Amino acid sequence: MSRMTLLFPGSYMNFREIEEDMREEYLAAKETGLFRTVLFNYDEWLAGDKLKIRTDESVTNPVIYRGWMLKPNEYEKFYSDLESQGIRLLTSPEEYQNLHLFPNVYPDIREDTAGMMIFESGDVDVETVKRTFSRFMVKDSVKSVKGTEFPAFFDRNVTQQGFDEWMQVFYKYRGDLLTGGICIKEYLDLKRCDGKTNEFRVFYANHEIISLSRNSGQPGYTRMPPEQLINKYSGLKSLYYTIDYAELTDGTWKIIEAGDGGVSGLSPGQDAAAYYRALYQAVKDMKI
Repeated sequence: MSRMTLLFPGSYMNFREIEEDMREEYLAAKETGLFRTVLFNYDEWLAGDKLKIRTDESVTNPVIYRGWMLKPNEYEKFYSDLESQGIRLLTSPEEYQNLHLFPNVYPDIREDTAGMMIFESGDVDVETVKRTFSRFMVKDSVKSVKGTEFPAFFDRNVTQQGFDEWMQVFYKYRGDLLTGGICIKEYLDLKRCDGKTNEFRVFYANHEIISLSRNSGQPGYTRMPPEQLINKYSGLKSLYYTIDYAELTDGTWKIIEAGDGGVSGLSPGQDAAAYYRALYQAVKDMKI
């Protein structure tokens, strides 16, 4: 049996030890016996130091990255630095951008997701938005700032001045993580069960569905997304990615997020060992 290689971020204090927040997943992957593991100096490298690798075994390409988000230019440098050391990642920089940046994937999923307007400069004309959407939410090309005092959505009562003032709060929370322009998305009414939205995360690898899991802590009896819908998006422009599906109050389903597989987290309570066994089966025979 040929083992594959996983690349994880090492600890801030000592990159030769696994980052604590990734430990459970790291150990689950190792326990399958299907993977070699490699650690690198994530924090030091991101601060400008040379990329350093810790591995006790030979590396088998392609290597699968499981770690924190990187901006597109950071991922491109990461890919290049690894390649100079003989390590080739499964996901190319182009594929990373295809799924990590929502405006890039939007044209491929638009018939099953909320409407969106993109303001590359960051200057949002609220009157134009209000003519298109009665309610709308804000994110950059990657993330929103939900869980803060920033409004979950705006409606047609918002003024340009009021919106601009709130955007200063948005920029405060995104800070150095701000990526791309500002995306204005139509606000959707999501169905709730016991106070939790009915959201599911699907991981795709080598254009196969490798996991489907409840992603918002909702009860285990909630409806699952239609099989036809999740199969429809197994052929997007990457070898490893995620799509999040949510049920609306009217019982229909929409895509609410998409992302690169390497930087997308497992769902709360997801069986990590089962996930890694499925990932291995999907990609074990790939040659890149």
